[in-house]
Amino acid sequence: MRWKPSALVPGDAFFGMIKQGYILPWRSEARGQNTVIIEAAAAAAGRLCHHCVVVYDGVVGPWFLPRFLRASGLAHLQYVVLLPPLDVCIERVHTRVDHGFTDVRVTRDMYQQFAAAAVDSRHLIDEPDSDPVTLAELIDGRLGGGTFRYSLSD
Repeated sequence: MRWKPSALVPGDAFFGMIKQGYILPWRSEARGQNTVIIEAAAAAAGRLCHHCVVVYDGVVGPWFLPRFLRASGLAHLQYVVLLPPLDVCIERVHTRVDHGFTDVRVTRDMYQQFAAAAVDSRHLIDEPDSDPVTLAELIDGRLGGGTFRYSLSD
């Protein structure tokens, strides 16, 4: 592992914490639930940053990014959006192991939301065929130069 100490904060785990009254996160009535979950995940990631390098692995649309940063308690963060072509996203949903999400219609909708969002190109990686190791090396190579840096004053 490149960074020691380091932590992985899996965003989906925070959604899985709600056991009663859970609303599927892509439904319009889930906005309040999603806000609270994103803030809780950001707070956990932000606190861990005081001890180690943290990677948050989850969906944070640009519409949630300012709220995520504020909830983290950090002055800035590194924001990377992986957005391969839609057909690659659908294939990955179909071939994913140990993950309950399989809805292609929702995958298409989420993809369109990101594709239509105002994601600054410096935060976007759209490499269609890169394996995880190659993607990690690409991201790591750009981290040092501040390419992915995001702050509320940006």
